[in-house]
Amino acid sequence: MTKTVSLAALALALSAGSALAEAHAACAEGLTLEDGTLTIATGNPAYYPWVMDDTPESGEGFEAAVAYAIAAEMGFEAENVTWVRSSFDEAIQPGAKNFDFNLQQYSITPEREEIVDFSVPYYTAPMAVLLAPGVESEATMEALQGLKWGAVGSTTAVPMLTDVIQPEQDLLLYGDNADVNAAMGAGQIDAALFDLPTAMFLSAVMIEGSTVLGQFAAEGEGDQFGLLFEDGNELKACADAAIAALEESGELAAIEAEWLQSATGIPLIE
Repeated sequence: MTKTVSLAALALALSAGSALAEAHAACAEGLTLEDGTLTIATGNPAYYPWVMDDTPESGEGFEAAVAYAIAAEMGFEAENVTWVRSSFDEAIQPGAKNFDFNLQQYSITPEREEIVDFSVPYYTAPMAVLLAPGVESEATMEALQGLKWGAVGSTTAVPMLTDVIQPEQDLLLYGDNADVNAAMGAGQIDAALFDLPTAMFLSAVMIEGSTVLGQFAAEGEGDQFGLLFEDGNELKACADAAIAALEESGELAAIEAEWLQSATGIPLIE
């Protein structure tokens, strides 16, 4: 009797799982740029810990792994995922896109949502202070105000600096992270704000002698990253459902633990 009930329960579970998979697959039907294929964009290049070795198709790195997990929830096998590249600013401009969605640490902001659409968040990142080589500072607001700061003009680091830190010297604005990194390496700026995983990567790999001074507590909803879609793209609802399923199952948390677990132990700035 027990065996019969167990087999029946297993059959029911498999049936439910099959129905769920079919429902997820159906949600994207006819909504992608190319039928049967999910086209995903990332940066050019894409950096650790978001993408390992600038190879998103490997599925290694936090955002690469998230992308394939979302694709699977939407009914796409790995071989039916295609990658394209775009700059950060290029993707966020209005108009038609050459991707179904783009993920390269896009913070969800009201201003950006007037131009493009975002999914529900797949990651909430605290902001961290990266000090240039040879620069020392205490992890206090008063000390931070005396530093010479640089930032990418299109990122959420700018309002964080102007509204929260309020540096005494004029903020230097740059076109992208590479320009900020170069300015820091050349001694033109003392510090810059990045999301915590990026700050740790830059310190460990890209800018020799730089240090991560501390991180800010994520207040309220924090700095949330979302998939970027062309404005009005109906595929967003399908992606939202996929992210919700990954959160509920714990898979999203497991991916974060695997690829971003090292981004811990940095003191809070108060």
